[in-house]
Amino acid sequence: MEFKTERIHIRPVSINDKELIFAYRSDPDTCKYLSLIPQSADDVEDFIRKSSGEINVAGTWFQFVIVEQLNNQVIGDIGIHFLDTDPENKQVEIGYTLDRKYRGKGYATEALTVLINFLIKDLNKHRITASIDPTNIPSIQLIERLGFRKEAHFVESLFFHGMWVDDLIYAILAKEWIEKIRP
Repeated sequence: MEFKTERIHIRPVSINDKELIFAYRSDPDTCKYLSLIPQSADDVEDFIRKSSGEINVAGTWFQFVIVEQLNNQVIGDIGIHFLDTDPENKQVEIGYTLDRKYRGKGYATEALTVLINFLIKDLNKHRITASIDPTNIPSIQLIERLGFRKEAHFVESLFFHGMWVDDLIYAILAKEWIEKIRP
């Protein structure tokens, strides 16, 4: 299962991507919002191996990479969490990471648009959520541009990197995406 636009190729992550993913996920500016702070490419390999090899399995994360087509370079990744709290498997959480050099150029918007369309139109998902650190302003702006609304601001609800931090929950319903955002 792969997706292509004019600029990017989105495909499932593979072990061969570990060095490229390590390069941007170990960047201090990037990893401050991530639960995985890899110390080596081996940490990334463990992360990849723990990701589901099959999409749409409740209780698992499925990981894609974003590849810039011009230079065939992995520039980011998107994880989809198929929630096990939903017995009908109609809700997912998304998470995304983009190499600092490629931010602000529309790559994340482009990739998320493709995958959200797939989740809603092909996998028939009802609701998509994203959990965001309130200090991650570019991520908030991205998700709001895509039409997500803030549903909650949980105060000191996550113990993250040795401290209690707030968590914002954003969401969009399939009918909102189809009617207001994307054809």
